[in-house]
Amino acid sequence: MTLMEVWREFYENVIQTKWQEWTSTVMQLASVWYAKKNNVLVYPTGIIGVLLASYIYYFIADPPLYADSILNIYYFFMSLYGWYNWMQKKNAEELYPISWCNKSELINGIILFLISWLVIYYMLAKLTDSNTLILDSLVSSSAVTSMWWMTKRKMENWIAWIFSNIIAIPLNFYKGFMLFTLMYVLFLLLAVSGLLEWKTKLTTESKKV
Repeated sequence: MTLMEVWREFYENVIQTKWQEWTSTVMQLASVWYAKKNNVLVYPTGIIGVLLASYIYYFIADPPLYADSILNIYYFFMSLYGWYNWMQKKNAEELYPISWCNKSELINGIILFLISWLVIYYMLAKLTDSNTLILDSLVSSSAVTSMWWMTKRKMENWIAWIFSNIIAIPLNFYKGFMLFTLMYVLFLLLAVSGLLEWKTKLTTESKKV
């Protein structure tokens, strides 16, 4: 496929994009932007985006991206949990400030990723007609870990998001979700920017102590 053919397919798919995908894309981009800014609005905007994404992946994709659909339901519940955590204060200070994982938090995150990957892959292989087993399960399991770390404002969440987005870009392109493909490219750029911005914030806060 030539670059011109890729562009033509991309353009035609964007023109045919349903309103659910447009709305989900805008809300999810806003959510990642607020996450980058360490703003609690990451969660209400994200909730709208992920619920619509779950609908798209299950009811519009053919065959459905089952793992991604379920993953977005997980995002919904973790967004509620993260929203609660980010609002908590202790002596006017954030209860969960930006920080790197300690050794146990890092190990637990890696274990969560590996278990999620195996479980999701097995479920896709045994219970669905998915034809993207490896990529779908990789995107989902890395995002599960990313979301968990983000609820605690852990720096590693951005690294996991970067990995997840790199996998999600070709997966969504293959499925014909061109707007979501573009969204994940922007997510990747925002994740890199978020990692750098949080590192700066963490360094600044450390100097104040």
